[in-house]
Amino acid sequence: MAELTHLNAAGEASMVDVSAKAVTAREARASGFVSMQPETLDLIEQGGHKKGDVLSVARIAGIQAAKKTADLIPLCHPLALSKVQVDFEIDRARGGVAIHALCRLSGQTGVEMEALTAASVAALTLFDMCKAVDPGMVIGDLRVLEKQGGKSGHWQAQQADMKDVAEPGGQS
Repeated sequence: MAELTHLNAAGEASMVDVSAKAVTAREARASGFVSMQPETLDLIEQGGHKKGDVLSVARIAGIQAAKKTADLIPLCHPLALSKVQVDFEIDRARGGVAIHALCRLSGQTGVEMEALTAASVAALTLFDMCKAVDPGMVIGDLRVLEKQGGKSGHWQAQQADMKDVAEPGGQS
């Protein structure tokens, strides 16, 4: 297992120096899931929620959050993201909404935290917008699905680990 990179020789929290790293194309995909009552899912899918288009608001929140990751996570580098995409999939079999986030840039450090932040805040926004009709919703399954670029190259979650994770390209 690799060593923790955010600790200095004295064991103190430290921002990693990426200045010597090459600028490469980097991309990360993350996902999350919000479980809810079938009636709540109907409201979202049919656009019948009193607060408006729940998925559009959650999408914008996820995109904004990805851009603000360094303001939220203390040791993250501020990044000039070139692409942030947040998609949703109504998943009746699992009883909720799958969230898929993609972040991309050319830079010296990866974008996993930005993709995770986008998926997280999109999930929190879905919860916030629907809590009055379904306070028992559950946010879960937050994870990195894939990352590419940099010295470590391509990494993808094992298919066995992803058995309950729907693929991106759901409802936009």
